[in-house]
Amino acid sequence: MDDEQDKVFDLMDQLKAQIGAKVKASLDDLYASPADRLLKTKSESVMVESGSQSATESAAASQGKDIPAVLGSDRFMNGRLLIAMPQLNDKRFHRAVIFICMHREDGAMGIVINRLVGGITYGELMRQLGIELDANSNDRPVHFGGPVEPSRGFVLHSPDRVEENTVLIEGYGLTSTTDILRAIHKGEGPNRNILALGYAGWGPGQLDSELRQNSWLAVNPDEALVFDLDFDTKWERAIAKLGVDFAMLSTEAGHA
Repeated sequence: MDDEQDKVFDLMDQLKAQIGAKVKASLDDLYASPADRLLKTKSESVMVESGSQSATESAAASQGKDIPAVLGSDRFMNGRLLIAMPQLNDKRFHRAVIFICMHREDGAMGIVINRLVGGITYGELMRQLGIELDANSNDRPVHFGGPVEPSRGFVLHSPDRVEENTVLIEGYGLTSTTDILRAIHKGEGPNRNILALGYAGWGPGQLDSELRQNSWLAVNPDEALVFDLDFDTKWERAIAKLGVDFAMLSTEAGHA
């Protein structure tokens, strides 16, 4: 493990040992990881939409910011939901629903949207980041984004608020700085959002192989499915969007 990886700040351990301490750096400054390779907004695989100004671009302009990079929609599974199938041989993803943030030839990453982190509260996390909350915000959920780097934070959100490092993915935003959390709690943030710790990651060609093996089905997302709090039914609701008979899941192809 290189020196930068050795310096990864384990937020979960710090919360248990130092409740009340403040972390004054932004989330993305705390970590150096493989996710950085996938989330670089200036990568050749990331394209900026052209043509008329979209609602997202208008939001960026109204905030006096550069229009963020937008992941192209012509290839791969970007911006879709993956639904774990019974034959997936990984108990960590049993009945998981994953929003795919990036899928390219050199790998993929996504955020699990139907699991919660145990042993940590939203209020504790915000206090560590120096963000003051009102009483109604303390009980918001903290999502288990995936098993890779469980101390790294991401905000998946609607595109009505963007930051300089926001990656736009088919009508959704992914941001990894505390600026967007502060904006949320000032009433200036995106209308819909989830905070997740960790992510699901795949190496080159790995996700494509799992799709061919029918380990996942893919479906287009909707805001209710991504952002609502009915976690126990998200897997069933995602499958229902496909019109697939549960009894036939083992024989369905990976792409819907």
